[in-house]
Amino acid sequence: MILVAAALASAFGLAACGAKGSSGTSAPPTQATSAAVGCAPEASDELVLLTDDKNLQSSDNVVAVANSKGSSPALITAVDKVAAALDQPKLLALNKAVDVDRKTPAVAAKEFSDANGVATGLSGGSGKVVVGAANFPESQTLAELYKLALNAAGFSATVKVSGNRELYEPALEKGEITVFPEYAATMTEFLNKKANGANATQKASGDINATVTALKELATKYGLTVGTPSSASDQNAFAVTRPVATKYGLKTLSDFATKCSGNASVLAGPPECPQRPFCQPGLQSTYNITFGEFVQADAGGPQTKTALKTGTATLGLVFSSDSSLTPA
Repeated sequence: MILVAAALASAFGLAACGAKGSSGTSAPPTQATSAAVGCAPEASDELVLLTDDKNLQSSDNVVAVANSKGSSPALITAVDKVAAALDQPKLLALNKAVDVDRKTPAVAAKEFSDANGVATGLSGGSGKVVVGAANFPESQTLAELYKLALNAAGFSATVKVSGNRELYEPALEKGEITVFPEYAATMTEFLNKKANGANATQKASGDINATVTALKELATKYGLTVGTPSSASDQNAFAVTRPVATKYGLKTLSDFATKCSGNASVLAGPPECPQRPFCQPGLQSTYNITFGEFVQADAGGPQTKTALKTGTATLGLVFSSDSSLTPA
């Protein structure tokens, strides 16, 4: 996942900062002069995820990355079956099963597999494989799904929980880990910087096909093989409350642009949102959305969701796989 605020989140309280449209910095030029009415915030505990229909955010779709020597057609077929079974609502439900219902990743994965036929019709595998997982629940649940599919194909699969990408990616290259549930854009940029330096031109984009093409080219340099991406993703996204979505018929950010751009609308996000291309400037340049006010909060965390739920903000920066969200 590409995180947008990292350690800054805990350092800032929830407050409207500076002049309208700012967090102590200048808003995009046309912001203050917008004549549109916009959509005032409305309080509700139900948050609705709006579709990024113009691909403002980089495509962080779930995708398997395997050690090429340890991989095989049977292995890729198995993990690709997991990818095909997932979509955004199902990923949200999986995360809810763990985050809210307090099921273990293994139990949530087994229930999902049984309901969606993940462990059926697979064959051709043999030998031991190690499925890697990062140290957060979503990654561990995806790894458990890979394990179920791989075992059904005839492999003897185990899950190994690792630390951050800087630690587990070299283990994947060495074959100490056989396959890992990754995120397309984030892995692309990790390998891009590894291959071309910290200031390398970005190769990931909002086009998942182009992003995976770039990822495959980079992966080859490091002895890695890339599977087929899922339609499910864990990336930056935007949400409104249910009353706002219902009142204005909002399902996409384009809908928000058409019906809610203007001075009455309030944006909530991390402190750097007014300067970052994926946040306030990107909403203006990609969707022509303007706001009358910016509320400084965090990156997809409790402060942003509180701003939405209490009727302080109309639109807030969240993460697309957050289990507390409802798809539009």
